Amino acid sequence: MIQPASLLEKLQTEFDRHSYGDAPVELYEPISYIMSLGGKRFRPLLTLLAASIFDTDIDKAIKPAMAVEVFHNFTLMHDDIMDRAPLRRGMPTVHEKWDANTAILSGDVMLIRAYDLLLDIPKEQLRSVLARFNRTAAEVCEGQQLDMNFEKRWDVTEAEYIGMIRLKTSVLLGFALELGGIIAGADDETVQLLYSAGENMGIGFQLKDDLLDVYGDPAKFGKQVGGDIIANKKTFLLIEALSKANGDLKTELDRWISLDTFDNAEKVAAVTGIYDALGIRAFTEHKINEYFSRGIASLQQLRSDSVQKDVLLQFVDQLVAREK
Repeated sequence: MIQPASLLEKLQTEFDRHSYGDAPVELYEPISYIMSLGGKRFRPLLTLLAASIFDTDIDKAIKPAMAVEVFHNFTLMHDDIMDRAPLRRGMPTVHEKWDANTAILSGDVMLIRAYDLLLDIPKEQLRSVLARFNRTAAEVCEGQQLDMNFEKRWDVTEAEYIGMIRLKTSVLLGFALELGGIIAGADDETVQLLYSAGENMGIGFQLKDDLLDVYGDPAKFGKQVGGDIIANKKTFLLIEALSKANGDLKTELDRWISLDTFDNAEKVAAVTGIYDALGIRAFTEHKINEYFSRGIASLQQLRSDSVQKDVLLQFVDQLVAREK
């Protein structure tokens, strides 16, 4: 039985020895920096766990799994610039530690290096994988653009928001799982089940991220708790609050949203109080469980007697219960 801990150790060893480039140092040092911050690494782990269900030789999936993580961190580096985020995993973001131009260019190289890592895939599978990766990469960009579009709108619906996070976040989880299945030689139906599982879990994951931004423990979350509230970011919680608030609660919420100057802590406490009064936390938790349940149902349909299927399901359970 191959456990996630051993796969994570194997991944970390490969990341530690991997070189993204040497000179100019100003281009490559930010890449080493963001990759050294670690993160949960659950996307490449999902690739390896999916592959392990259908093939005991998971070494051939290592570099493709790394490609998923490098691409993910490329999107984070650029997203942090657009969001003006000060922290990533509890440390200064790349554009804060260096500058925005450096973060843009280093991120561009990270995308190229992700393609380099995918070239390790056997040629009979490479075309299919690259086509799926290109689709995913374009969808992630579409999702980010929608997210930016929503910044200028106050009539964003729940359905629109779910559609945006499906593109921005969950399609990459779908790709991570289907990639493992493709590399291990799974059939098309199985690969589609893996993708569907990742897509639904990805929506649940982003909703959980929205929830933790408000209700998470700062010591565990690794980002600025309440940052979305301070920035008036259209999260699932805010969208639901805007649709449900009326009377004094609506007046109070609108007032905090409209203020240009305010005390950050006071605004976070006030808006969180409005969420509490509207039952937004419980409603969001229900939605999170709904999407994770859909993802788990797809995994349970996988036709495999491998104990690795249970290992993957146990790992997903840990993701559902995460606090950071």
